[in-house]
Amino acid sequence: MIIDILSWACLTVGGILGIIGAIGIHRFPDFYSRLHAVGIADTLSAILILLGLGFQAGLSLAAFKLFLIFVFLFFTSPTASHALANAALHSGLEPELADDENKK
Repeated sequence: MIIDILSWACLTVGGILGIIGAIGIHRFPDFYSRLHAVGIADTLSAILILLGLGFQAGLSLAAFKLFLIFVFLFFTSPTASHALANAALHSGLEPELADDENKK
């Protein structure tokens, strides 16, 4: 019973964080703030969803596979976000600063 409650709590919070990340993509003004919002929300959302699924799977081969997916996402998602931000900066895309609005 406790494992089911923990599992559904992780799945629910992970789903809500995924929705918040999608709202962040829509609402934030520039590429870098959008990338930050989705990078944080995506990683945490995926981790919580995988944790919830792991609670449901118990100690099994499926849980081990979920753990391997977790490790892969834990390292690749922040790395991909950093690579995108670095590529955008090197291509000349400047971040939008708060002082830029006051000058307009």
